[in-house]
Amino acid sequence: MTSDPTSFESRLTQARSQAEALRQALATVIVGQEVVVEQVLWGLVAGGHVLLEGAPGLGKTLLVRTLADALSLRFSRIQFTPDLMPSDVTGTNVLVTDASGRATGRFELSRGPLFAQLVLADEINRATPKTQSALLEAMQEHSVTIAGTRHLLEEPFFVLATENPIEMEGTYPLPEAQLDRFLLKVQVPSPDEDTLTAIVARTTGQSVAMPAAVLDQRQVLELRALCRDVAVAEPVARYAARLVGASEPSSPAAPEVVRRALRYGAGVRGAQSLVLAAKALALLAGRAQVAFADLQAVALPVLRHRLIRSFEGEADGITTDQVVRELVEAVPTRPEGVERAVRGQ
Repeated sequence: MTSDPTSFESRLTQARSQAEALRQALATVIVGQEVVVEQVLWGLVAGGHVLLEGAPGLGKTLLVRTLADALSLRFSRIQFTPDLMPSDVTGTNVLVTDASGRATGRFELSRGPLFAQLVLADEINRATPKTQSALLEAMQEHSVTIAGTRHLLEEPFFVLATENPIEMEGTYPLPEAQLDRFLLKVQVPSPDEDTLTAIVARTTGQSVAMPAAVLDQRQVLELRALCRDVAVAEPVARYAARLVGASEPSSPAAPEVVRRALRYGAGVRGAQSLVLAAKALALLAGRAQVAFADLQAVALPVLRHRLIRSFEGEADGITTDQVVRELVEAVPTRPEGVERAVRGQ
């Protein structure tokens, strides 16, 4: 954490006001979905990518486009299809011609849509594994390799991907290695009656103007740096480690549902993502340190896509969301011996 507490507190206050301005900008276009919006902001501030899953027509693409307008970042949209090639995403070297159309023998880089700061990967599960692997390097390394040359992507680099869980024909399920690169998997629910009524009223009248930019590149990078400065006490960090450790079926601390329903747990990256997302939540709330409740609040979107079900779990219809909820209930915030000592005081 920064050595100047006063400066840090003022930066926290500023971060909270910036987050509120961003929420208000998004609310001018997006009706409802407050939980989804908040979780997308966690990803933005924490510097992690976000996978949005929901049925068609729930505003996933609109949310990302609105966020792009509210941020002064270069935006691009990739519509994934089975015939999309890696070079369509990353770019390629093209032969330069002179004014007469003759080849000069010189090649120039034609940058693909990944050379942006906020990338919408629409229906990502429709791309072939070969094309998905090109996106994987960009997400993990913040760079792309074209003809053996590595090109760094401009920061902040933020991927928001969407997928439709209903229409699975002609899709390629994301491999675990790529799912693990998403900090959060956010479920976009169907609206209730009041929200749907408001959506119909807003979208069937005159078009609503997109919001003006409220944050620029420098401010987003400052928020991400400040997020890393949010403190995590050792007991809180150990709680995150116990949560993730208990998700491993071979662990003695694993609850019965984990042993029965899972084949693999969340792993190291799951623990890292749990703490980082909790830091983002605390920062957006204007707090200087992470609480146990923050870890519990981010557990679902952080862990649901990192747990791999066993055959028995799939056959019994046990979802990873059910497993995460039972993990949060079963794992104590403090080790058992410490809890007994606290109760004895």
